[in-house]
Amino acid sequence: MALKSTIFKADVQISNMDANYYATHSLTLAQHPSETEERLMLRLLAFMLHASERLEFGKGLGNEEEAALWEKDLTDHVTLWIEVGTPDEKRVRKACHRADRVIIYAYGSRAVPVWWQQNQKDLERFDNLSVFGVSKAFSDQLAAMCERTMQLQCTIQDGMAWVSNAKDTLQVELEQLK
Repeated sequence: MALKSTIFKADVQISNMDANYYATHSLTLAQHPSETEERLMLRLLAFMLHASERLEFGKGLGNEEEAALWEKDLTDHVTLWIEVGTPDEKRVRKACHRADRVIIYAYGSRAVPVWWQQNQKDLERFDNLSVFGVSKAFSDQLAAMCERTMQLQCTIQDGMAWVSNAKDTLQVELEQLK
C-alpha cells in the first residue's frame, strides 16, 4: 500500500522591497512521504525568496521532469527552475538547457561540501545557474517553524531576508557557492 502525502497549509505575507513585490499567498504544500520537514520548509523559503504571480510548486520528488519550484511564461517556457537539495549533474544540466535561470538551494551539512566538490567543475560552465548553500543551523531553525497550518511573514530588503512566525524571526543565511 502506497503512503500518502501529508498536506500543509501556509499563509505567507511577502514584502520584497528589492523587487517591489508585496503579496499574500495561501499555499497548500504536499509533503512527499520521503520528504523531511527541513526540505519542505526550504521549498517554502525558496517560494518566498522568488515569489511572483507565476511561481508554482512542481512535482519535484515525484516527477523527474519537473522542478521543486518553477516559473513559466505565457508560452509555457520555463523562465525560472528551482531545485532544493543536491541534484545530480545530469538533472542540473537538463534544467539549465530548459530554463532561462536555474537556482539550487543545497542543504545537508555533510552532503553539500562533498556534492559541490564533485560537481563544481561540471556546473561552472552554466552561466544561468546559481548555487546557494544552506547551513544546518539555519535549516534546523526553519524546520522548527513547520506546522500543519502556518502563518509566516517574509521581508526582503537590501539583499537581506527575514522569515518570521508568531514566535520567532530568522535572518535567512545562505552561502553563495556559484
